Amino acid sequence: MKRILVVEDDASVRAFTARALAVDGHLVEIAEDGMEGLEILTREAGAYDLVLSDIRMPAMDGIEMAKEAKATFPALRILLMTGYADQRERASDLERVVLDVVDKPFTLADIRSAVSRALMH
Repeated sequence: MKRILVVEDDASVRAFTARALAVDGHLVEIAEDGMEGLEILTREAGAYDLVLSDIRMPAMDGIEMAKEAKATFPALRILLMTGYADQRERASDLERVVLDVVDKPFTLADIRSAVSRALMH
């Protein structure tokens, strides 16, 4: 069982993703945007096996959150997700920060597979 933080502003995507990962036996916690995600990471001293974050969110986007989180917790594994091609391009120069970018919409199998690969990385 791994501890995963899901950071997603869309309630339905957040719930779907959290349920999918919980079914695999992971302990899943959620945040509604990058600011909340970073607050949780700081409070928990980065004690997560993986952060799975949307890129495009209000307050603080996933890219900014990923950069700040990685600077504070260098060993943290981060996986981003997006439904926007331009956001994927913005993340392309982050290979030292994030493991991969998952395209939305994704299926249950897609997200479970992407998370499994990220956890083995």
